[in-house]
Amino acid sequence: MWRSPLNRHGLIFVSAANSGNEVKILDRRLPLALLAYENVRARYPIDPKRVYVGGLSGGSRAAEMTALAYPDVFRGALLNAGSDPIGGEAGIYLPPAELFRRFQETKLVYVTGEGDELNLRDDQISRASMRDWCIFNIDVRNARKLGHEPLDPPSLDRALDALERPSAVDGGELARCNARVQRELDSKLAAVEAAIARGDHGGARAQLKAIDAQYGGLAASAIVELDARIATLCGVRECG
Repeated sequence: MWRSPLNRHGLIFVSAANSGNEVKILDRRLPLALLAYENVRARYPIDPKRVYVGGLSGGSRAAEMTALAYPDVFRGALLNAGSDPIGGEAGIYLPPAELFRRFQETKLVYVTGEGDELNLRDDQISRASMRDWCIFNIDVRNARKLGHEPLDPPSLDRALDALERPSAVDGGELARCNARVQRELDSKLAAVEAAIARGDHGGARAQLKAIDAQYGGLAASAIVELDARIATLCGVRECG
């Protein structure tokens, strides 16, 4: 039933087998998305700027994780009836800074049936998290007369229209938001430095763990450096 909207947009559709919610994302679902991309790229002259990932329900959550991990491959994500926040202990772990900047350019389209109240609420939480982390390249489409089910052709067509619409992100707003995130991270890292300076190595490590949980790959280099410094100090004196 999706043949017409896919043809209108000139898209090749690939679906993975044996990759339902009972299958682990990192062990199978995410690798299958990458394999699909490589196999199609080997057979067809595709446009790398029009490579997208998507899914339904749990597959949508897996697609969101895949887009966040590989924004250099997938330039857009269609999140149908399932999404999660990013960052923090309750969110999806953030990638290294270079990849995260690429993710900020990724187009995200949230499309959920108007009767799917649970996932509409999850979408709101996810989008709020995205805004907190300076992800503004977002579009929202509600699927009329649908519940928690696959998109009908008109809903898919509208979602694909949104996915392929050029970004309208305000560069100034993005720069200010990124600067705010960096200031907050720098403040937390300075607190770790202060704990190390006063000999509170256990407290410094606890703070590093909290920073890692919240910022993930965005703070990876600083976390590694500070942890190595603590380890060196612990080598010459007992650490609490």
